Amino acid sequence: MADVDWRKHINSDPNVLVGKPVVKGTRLSVEFLLGLFAEGWTERQVLENYPTLSSESLRAVFSFATECMREESVYTIPTSTTR
Repeated sequence: MADVDWRKHINSDPNVLVGKPVVKGTRLSVEFLLGLFAEGWTERQVLENYPTLSSESLRAVFSFATECMREESVYTIPTSTTR
């Protein structure tokens, strides 16, 4: 399956949800939608509850998140032990 160009589906506008990335034409943030999946929602449940979304726009959410994580650096910070 070809990658979805998330730029066609995701945008950020300072006047919408304080600039959080959202699915174009909605006020549904990438963060909110990823949270639904993390809670166990299925694609079908999301699409039934938010009919303005499409399967392609949901794939764009994941594509966007994947690209963001590629650019992110994560560093492990050791916990300190008190003696």
